[in-house]
Amino acid sequence: MTFFNKVSLTNLITLLLLSAPAYAFDSENGKALHNENCVRCHDDAMYTREDRKTKSYSLLRERVVQCEIMTELIWFEEEIDDVTVYLNESFYHFNPEK
Repeated sequence: MTFFNKVSLTNLITLLLLSAPAYAFDSENGKALHNENCVRCHDDAMYTREDRKTKSYSLLRERVVQCEIMTELIWFEEEIDDVTVYLNESFYHFNPEK
């Protein structure tokens, strides 16, 4: 591989890395969104009861989406993720990878 090709490849990789979305979940934003919108229907007992139906991180996110739709909040995906992360960190403690 010539020097020119190596430089071009390095520049391409750098460009791709810089253009990728860099979004980190914001649990504090999720808490604020939850407190503004979700406590009308849910209190902490909803998340800590013995017989809760949400059994995984993916189901938790799905429930947040369902609530967002039913209450016509029109959140961005990032806001749904933030609320999901907040609920998971505060109450559920699921492994997000599964």
